[in-house]
Amino acid sequence: MSRMRKVLVSGASIAGPTVAYWLERYGFDVTVVERADALRSGGYAIDIRGTAIDAAERMGMLPELRDAHISTRHWRFRGPRGVVASIPMEDITGGIAGRDVEIPRGALAEILYARTRDKIPYRFNDCIVAMKEDQGGIDVTFRSGLEERYDIVIAADGLHSTTREQAFGPESQFSSYLGCCFIGFTAPNNFGFDHELNIYNVPGLAAGAYETGAERMNCLFAYRRPEPASSEYADLDRVRRDIRERFAGQGWIIPELLDAMDAADDLYFDSMMQIHMPKWSSGRVAVVGDAAYGPSFFSGQGTSTAIAGAYVLAGELAAHESHETAFDAYDREARKFIEDNQATAYGGSDLMVPPTRLKLWKRNRMMNLAPLLSRLGMMRQEERDINSSLKLKDYTPLAKARAAA
Repeated sequence: MSRMRKVLVSGASIAGPTVAYWLERYGFDVTVVERADALRSGGYAIDIRGTAIDAAERMGMLPELRDAHISTRHWRFRGPRGVVASIPMEDITGGIAGRDVEIPRGALAEILYARTRDKIPYRFNDCIVAMKEDQGGIDVTFRSGLEERYDIVIAADGLHSTTREQAFGPESQFSSYLGCCFIGFTAPNNFGFDHELNIYNVPGLAAGAYETGAERMNCLFAYRRPEPASSEYADLDRVRRDIRERFAGQGWIIPELLDAMDAADDLYFDSMMQIHMPKWSSGRVAVVGDAAYGPSFFSGQGTSTAIAGAYVLAGELAAHESHETAFDAYDREARKFIEDNQATAYGGSDLMVPPTRLKLWKRNRMMNLAPLLSRLGMMRQEERDINSSLKLKDYTPLAKARAAA
């Protein structure tokens, strides 16, 4: 039997616990380290579609996901004069009604944590500060002062991954700004929204609100602007002032959403960006999820690519004796699926935040035609195909064969 490999996973959100789950199943000795002092709850709703549903089903967690399903039925596009169009959700996202799942990000994180915490040690309030690799392994120094040796390190700590930066270099090499920034928060649902996403647009601006259950709603402001300087991300008061200036005088419920933004204690500000890496490994370190290929929520596939990518990475590690060949196989198996899903974000940008009057008019015309196109089977079929284009291998026999070799 080949030697059990010792793996450190950095990040306890979605991709990290998913890859840890499968690695533990395949007999690896896995630890998860997380910078935050506890599991991060809350967050906007995320979609699980296509190949990722197949992976979730293999993890046995589909019933729990369906119990937490938000079930947004319609997207309502609005402008200063009222509702422009109301479209079934699946005709926008490329999803499949009755199969796909939409749940709060925090709920998915809780489900993954519950499935792994009894078998896998989680080290919260700590992070990697240094790594030194040699022919036999990789020595890791943690912020806590602890030092340990591993065979493999997997970076699953998000778009702005510090683990990726240590192994591959500055984020700027890999990040691609999509022209927009956004701020998200939750607020009381005082408007009677019921299983619907409302999006208000004028050129270059978008405001959204949708019910998430328990009389709460998730809210979003997005806007076109030059890429922010790094210092802007931490200055939320400046961001609030900027958004108030940009959305001043707008109709619908914008004044109430601005007041809710000021009162919120869970603001999250970031730029719309993607990560593009020519290779997802460097020596004994591999990246997965947003740290490797965050597609942005313009694609709607960030969570799904994270789950599918984590499944493939763990499986290829289980199927190969050397990490080099496993990492190369992971890249070959998942690369086209990832890049095809990333490409859908560019159409999503003009859908969610049309930059000009002409593009807004074209978007609205398309939405008005959507019911007819849907009846003809012409809405989002390409996205449906892309969402499901990766056919998952069954890695269990391969893992058993490697272990017995």
